[in-house]
Amino acid sequence: MSETAKRHKSKFKFNRAHRYYKLTGFYSFVMESIKKSMPPVLVVVGILAAIHFWVMDIPTMLELAVEKLPDYGVLAFFYVSETILGLIPPELFIAWAGKTATPVWNLFLIALLSYLGGMTAYFLGRRALKIPSIHYYLEVRMAKQLVMARKWGGILIAVGALLPLPFSISSLVAGMLKYDFKWWLIIGLLRFVRFAIYGAAIFQVV
Repeated sequence: MSETAKRHKSKFKFNRAHRYYKLTGFYSFVMESIKKSMPPVLVVVGILAAIHFWVMDIPTMLELAVEKLPDYGVLAFFYVSETILGLIPPELFIAWAGKTATPVWNLFLIALLSYLGGMTAYFLGRRALKIPSIHYYLEVRMAKQLVMARKWGGILIAVGALLPLPFSISSLVAGMLKYDFKWWLIIGLLRFVRFAIYGAAIFQVV
């Protein structure tokens, strides 16, 4: 097969996939999920910016955290944050890891704790389904969105794992949707990829 024919074939496959995702509502589902996740993230970023400019700059706070807090205290706080909504940007903890005596080890630990925090959120979502009001809201009020989320749940988890969006929220939703835990475990490993990439970048400037 010639190169031109191969390019045409690849283009045809891409266009067909694009049309499929558009017709099935995949794009709108992803965009809607991202839009709903952004407000709390922006609120936290705004609070951190206010603290940075009017209370204490972030680098100084990181220095104090390294000097005053034991590593296990910071790591425990990070795990709780990653389990409950994950509203504190992990980048702050990556920067903290870069300031410690063992940056690579602490980077691995926060990546692992983020993964475990998401796992905890997943099971909290499964437990939440036993609350009648939540079960009714999902099955009746959110029936249409529920169908889409169950269909594209893996993408939702991947977006939460890779992008600067709360991973615990996507994991909590996955648990509520009874998304296959085996696939959550596999897709959730992308969290380590994100921390490796961000760590390589942030360690250059802290």
